[in-house]
Amino acid sequence: MRVVIADDSVLLREGLVRLLAEDGFDVVGQAGDAEDLLRKVGAHRPDVAIVDVRMPPTHTDEGLRAAAEIRERYPGTSVLVLSQTIEPGSGLELLTASAEGIGYLLKDRVADLDRFTEAVRRVGEGGSALDPEVVSTLLGRRRRDDPLAEITAREREVLALMAEGRSNGAIAGQLGVTERAVEKHVTSIFSKLGLTPATQDHRRVLAVLAYLRA
Repeated sequence: MRVVIADDSVLLREGLVRLLAEDGFDVVGQAGDAEDLLRKVGAHRPDVAIVDVRMPPTHTDEGLRAAAEIRERYPGTSVLVLSQTIEPGSGLELLTASAEGIGYLLKDRVADLDRFTEAVRRVGEGGSALDPEVVSTLLGRRRRDDPLAEITAREREVLALMAEGRSNGAIAGQLGVTERAVEKHVTSIFSKLGLTPATQDHRRVLAVLAYLRA
């Protein structure tokens, strides 16, 4: 899997390069700012771009805006955003169009090498990887017109794990229930959200988006 890494911290960037290379990834480019990131992605067309949210010159949202531009200009490149702090609005903004091939992790997760490389692979394969702390924060920002009002506490747990990009089997293992039980919860979630089967829509992604927007 081919990767481009963008972070203005040379130390962190080099660390990520070494970590990913040791795990079998091919790091084809590095960038220290958003402009260089876009050049590298355009030149190498990687499977995944790992992008810091805050980059020069203002260290506000340059990385986030570059990530959105990559998604628009290079749909074959997935994006994994890294953030120093929880900024749930950033994750939701990226996920508004599609949750496929998108990840949002806190930089602290890099220390858990297996978990981090698993997230890179999942995103590169078209899945999603949303930091559980961001999920928890989003859960606490429920609106009064909550579309999830009818969903049970257990179904919320299932939906939160779905938002992290986990499969039914992985959710079952995390919750200590059978995969069949998870399937029933997922079916109930779809029903309560009014997500009927349709060939042109991906109900799992739509359910996650409904959860994040709530």
